[in-house]
Amino acid sequence: MKAYYHLPGLFEFYELYKEFLPLYRKHREYFYDWCDIGSIYGAPADCIWGGGRVGFGEYDSKEVLKLMQEFGISARLTFSNSLLTKEHLSDKKCNELCRIFDIGRDNKRSRGFGNDNDISGINKRIKVKECRNGIIIYSDILLDYIKENYPDFYFVSSTTKVLTDFCKFENELNREDFSYVVPDFRLNKSFDKLKALSQHQKEKVEFLCNECCWFGCTDRKKCYETVSRKNMGEDCPEHYCTAPDAGQGYLFSKAMENPGFIGVDDIKNTYLPMGFSNFKIEGRGLGSAMILEFLIYYMTKPQYQIHVRERIYLDNMLDLF
Repeated sequence: MKAYYHLPGLFEFYELYKEFLPLYRKHREYFYDWCDIGSIYGAPADCIWGGGRVGFGEYDSKEVLKLMQEFGISARLTFSNSLLTKEHLSDKKCNELCRIFDIGRDNKRSRGFGNDNDISGINKRIKVKECRNGIIIYSDILLDYIKENYPDFYFVSSTTKVLTDFCKFENELNREDFSYVVPDFRLNKSFDKLKALSQHQKEKVEFLCNECCWFGCTDRKKCYETVSRKNMGEDCPEHYCTAPDAGQGYLFSKAMENPGFIGVDDIKNTYLPMGFSNFKIEGRGLGSAMILEFLIYYMTKPQYQIHVRERIYLDNMLDLF
């Protein structure tokens, strides 16, 4: 069994992936053979269906899709706004994104990967040049709309739902609408309950590995709602985090100390043997340099980490800072 990483910054870090993916293909010996890239997710600037983080990145959607297709990687649009109403469904920009990334709509390139309710193994096909794209989603209103109008997407239940109750999480896993479900990071170490899941359920679980949010946070949903309002262009009050050391911002070293953190050894020695294979890396709101560190830590063999850093950092066309 392999681990499949779902990486941040489809639009936000397009330039980084344009350099990293050819290196990943050409020098596969630099990287662990027990893992691979399952998808890259994100949303461009001014995307009202977006959630989780305020999107940025102005890269041409067709160029972004072209890069993903070149390397056979599933692209996921992060449409996890929790406050959408039917009035928002006609948004021109978001519908155009769906039209572009729903690659099976105008042809059959994305078909033939199994039936609509059995695509949990899509990551096993990432070597296929053109594969099915997905939507990370919160709103059932938006879910029904996209299913009807852009039928070739698969769906990921967003971590912005803050599923901390295991029974509710399991109910979400049992919904046929979703190919993957990302639980709240505080369920990451609920091993007794996780072990009891069926293998079909385990194949749908996608763990958030590197969350830096305070483990005792009670405002996580409020934080995500503020992001949703901002993405819709509302002039809303800022959400100020009250967690200890909130002023430090994101630190990977701090995330590693989080009780919910999932590291490389955890994936190899605990989660893979238990039958789990999907792991989400957060970071859309961070910089390219931090994303590179995630790629190095989670995917790169120690003896080759300096090689990857040199290849990327020495590219004068890439602004990592």
